[in-house]
Amino acid sequence: MKRIAPLAFSLTLAGAAHAAGADATSTDTDNLPTVNVSASGNSKNEARARSASVAGFDDTPLLDTPASVSVVTQQQMQNQQARLLSDVIKNDASVAENYAPAGYYENFSVRGFALDLASGYKLDGLTIAGEQNVALENKERVEFLKGVAGLQSGVVNAGGLVNYVSKRPADVRSVTLGTDSYGSRYVATDLGVLFGEQKQFGLRVNAAHEDIHSYVSHADGYRDFASVAASWALTSKALLQINAEYQQKSQKSVAGYQLLGGSVLPSNVSPTTMLTPQSWTQPVRDDSLNVNARLDVEFNADWRGYLLAGRSRAVIDDYLAFPYGSGGGASPVFGANGDFDVYDYRSPNDERRNDEAQAVVLGKFSTGFIRHDITAGVSMLRRVVDKSDGISSLVGSDNIYNPTPLAFAASSDVPAPAYRNLDSRQKALFFTDRLHFSEQWQVLAGGRQVWLNEQAFNADGSVKRDTSRTLFLPQLALIFKPQQNISIYGSYAETLSLGTAAPFWVSNYPVTLPPSVARQIEAGIKLDVSKDLSFSAALFRTRKAFEYAQPDSSAFGFSYVQQGTQTNTGIELGANGNVTRQLQLAASVAITQARASDTGTPAYDDKQVVNVPRLRSALYADYTVAQLPGLNVQGSWLYSGRKSANRSGSAEVPAFHVFNAGVRYRTALGGHTATLRLNIDNVFNKFYWKDSGESLGDSYVHLGAPRTARLSLQYEF
Repeated sequence: MKRIAPLAFSLTLAGAAHAAGADATSTDTDNLPTVNVSASGNSKNEARARSASVAGFDDTPLLDTPASVSVVTQQQMQNQQARLLSDVIKNDASVAENYAPAGYYENFSVRGFALDLASGYKLDGLTIAGEQNVALENKERVEFLKGVAGLQSGVVNAGGLVNYVSKRPADVRSVTLGTDSYGSRYVATDLGVLFGEQKQFGLRVNAAHEDIHSYVSHADGYRDFASVAASWALTSKALLQINAEYQQKSQKSVAGYQLLGGSVLPSNVSPTTMLTPQSWTQPVRDDSLNVNARLDVEFNADWRGYLLAGRSRAVIDDYLAFPYGSGGGASPVFGANGDFDVYDYRSPNDERRNDEAQAVVLGKFSTGFIRHDITAGVSMLRRVVDKSDGISSLVGSDNIYNPTPLAFAASSDVPAPAYRNLDSRQKALFFTDRLHFSEQWQVLAGGRQVWLNEQAFNADGSVKRDTSRTLFLPQLALIFKPQQNISIYGSYAETLSLGTAAPFWVSNYPVTLPPSVARQIEAGIKLDVSKDLSFSAALFRTRKAFEYAQPDSSAFGFSYVQQGTQTNTGIELGANGNVTRQLQLAASVAITQARASDTGTPAYDDKQVVNVPRLRSALYADYTVAQLPGLNVQGSWLYSGRKSANRSGSAEVPAFHVFNAGVRYRTALGGHTATLRLNIDNVFNKFYWKDSGESLGDSYVHLGAPRTARLSLQYEF
């Protein structure tokens, strides 16, 4: 039975992690392809992923990708019992939390730049609404592209991209039961089948329910999730794949602290304490739906293409008793003595929707001695935001050191109906050519022509802002391979970053700043020591416009401006794979200098940017105990250097170390495989501030979780 190389390559693009081995070896051209090629090109037992799609429009070997890319596999996520992306990013030193409170949808930064919720997150290559915590039960892997991604996504912030890759249909049947040291309950199923005379049909269903007992008092909740993945080999040269997932999460959100007096980090506080737990507070409810379909067609041995379309929709009902500012609304920070104001904050039916479609053609040909690998396509993306202005009504004041939080009556204010806030449309043409001059030299040249039209509206339907930009975003790279297992590259790329919105306490609220261009140069080296072990190093410099609340003589004392430049310069080191037959390691180090210059405010110039440590490292180890077959022990260590908590650098979050440990045992139970996993996060119960990120122009500090044990049993039948 023939396995056509290009079609196998496109099959793996949608769900597998490794396409390099898909090879054409037979001449029987009339039979359908074996659909199980798409099940998982990256075996659950493989030490590392060898390819990723996040840096382009096709699965490409990481060794040949002129960018810094990391991949966390399904195996690693399962062994660490990851439930959220914040669990996954512990494996990469370049990715950090950036305003990720417990119980709320999370956001992250890459290389010191916060990801844009509108464009920084993808599922199977399509942009999704970032205002959701994406479920991991049906994910084959999570890919991180670190750095400017204008070619891949057009309008996107300078940090990079996160791409979730869905599991493909396969013959699998498993159920997982779990709990933790706070009494949470978890159940998940993974059911898949390949059927038809030639196994040309595939179906896979994942489902999960979680009763969340949070380590923070008054912050319990639940989560329900279901997904279906289907595939149909229409002919020997055409494959249709469909993915759909729905999640409902309801949990009370845990607000962060603010600096006392704007310059002092709170002390003698506990990660288990919720500030102002009012009786009328409701859980934050986040309903999300992600659907996509992909049709792959092989035209001939050298040319193929695909159509890809999807919708992502997140609806958030936000009800909080929110601690913010002090002095009855006079100050946007907590008081020096720990006083804070309490607001009844309600924003129901907050809907974000991303619709995207792509048509891509990939081919290869030669001109003389130069071999070309071509990718060309068209993309259309529309994002709409429908939401109410909500209410944020002051209902009282309290103190962070009050052992018995005060109770206040809820506001009598009622939120106005939701309306269309934003309609953003992006059209693009993109093209890349990988020119092979010899076995040693390659040049990657391409770009993306972007047409951006964006309108923001007032509640009465009038246009508040009308933005139009037409821009070409180039990407160039030179790759030198002195040996087949070594790749040395240099690259240049640009992207268009949308401006951010002003906070309510500045003179020019509610202005949204204009888009700006970010530029990056990068050089790196990658080495495959063996098929199971790789090393990488990258040096980068990224520059973008600096946006902040500038102190001035206005009545409010601040105006939100785009002035000066933020320059992030850094070094990334990484190693991943099997060091020995028994020991698997994943290690990374990120050294980042993130400075603002020419801001117009001397006190902010040449200071390390808020929430960016100069040094961060991550180490994960998994050891197979040969003397006890089926037993593995694992551990991880995360280090973060101190981070600025305000723009002047007068307040810093201390450095911290967090250690995690785990053990798993794989055995037979009733004639079927069973895996018992026990993980203990924050083994030494370290007290630490996990992030000092910003949200809507305000800075917050969030505490890390205390020691937490997780236990699960996975049974395959």
